[in-house]
Amino acid sequence: MEQKQVLEALNKLNGTSPKRKFKQAIDLIITFKDIDMKKTENQLTLFANIPNPAKDVKICALVGPEMKEESKSADRVIFLDEFEQFKNDKKLTKKLSTEFDFFIAQSNLMAQVAAAFGRTLGPKGKMPNPKAGCVVLPKTNLKPIVEKLKKSIRLVSRNTLMVQCSIGKEGMDEAKLAENIISIYNQVLHSMPQEKNNIKEVMIKFTMSKPVKVE
Repeated sequence: MEQKQVLEALNKLNGTSPKRKFKQAIDLIITFKDIDMKKTENQLTLFANIPNPAKDVKICALVGPEMKEESKSADRVIFLDEFEQFKNDKKLTKKLSTEFDFFIAQSNLMAQVAAAFGRTLGPKGKMPNPKAGCVVLPKTNLKPIVEKLKKSIRLVSRNTLMVQCSIGKEGMDEAKLAENIISIYNQVLHSMPQEKNNIKEVMIKFTMSKPVKVE
């Protein structure tokens, strides 16, 4: 995929979509072919890097008191002695799951994390995930992990032949939007068993517009 192709699609999207009274999100849609996504080995769970984040990604750390200093870079830290109140208050846990994008947990506390937060975070796909580096050993400095997660998005495709994610907002610099699109496309491409042979179409759209194909 070339930058020229992406910029042409962005220009077409801007030129053909009705203007709204708010800044819409811009979504990237990648559809697949010649692959059975119902097979576990083909299912996609990818934590992709996005070079130019459009939103402030919020990180919450679930740790023991021994990680007080190491966890300061997280937007919020919930210590072990606070877990019980979340376990007993579903509204509190639901609010937490909405407010934060990623959760980091101390590895030796995963059983307690699952008991307190699993029923809410699990269905939303927000349980601390080792693939994203979100399950850490005690006394791990969280700063580099937080910095990486701030530029990450989670892509999932299990039973559908497509993946969709937000790559920016209306009004963002088009070169930065193109960089986001190309970066995510390449990461998805390299996650497919047959790479380009498994990619059917690439499209972009505003929140309330029809998709535009990236030729």
